[in-house]
Amino acid sequence: QVQLVESGGGLVKAGGSLRLSCATSGIIFRLNAMGWYRQTPGKQRELVAAITSGGSRNYAESVMGRFTISSDNAKNTVYLQMNSLKPGEAAVYYCNSNSVGRDYWGQGTQVTVSS
Repeated sequence: QVQLVESGGGLVKAGGSLRLSCATSGIIFRLNAMGWYRQTPGKQRELVAAITSGGSRNYAESVMGRFTISSDNAKNTVYLQMNSLKPGEAAVYYCNSNSVGRDYWGQGTQVTVSS
């Protein structure tokens, strides 16, 4: 079975940092594009960062320069390093895996940023 499990969320002060992890199983990790999304109540899910199977990365403009997505093939895990967090970036962060149009999602991890 495909399984994506996020971890690393929590409460941080504005300006602080968190490192999210997404451990995967049941997929050929190196052949999948991976992404991080976030969602708050009443808002649509937003792409934060993504990395393709070829290693290309892209980011939402609002996080450019502060967030970094990376992957570890040996651990089948993708990470999101978030620096200089802002209160408006509090959300549930979701891990996504995509291959040939098939999407898989984790259950999400809560990030809270206090002002």
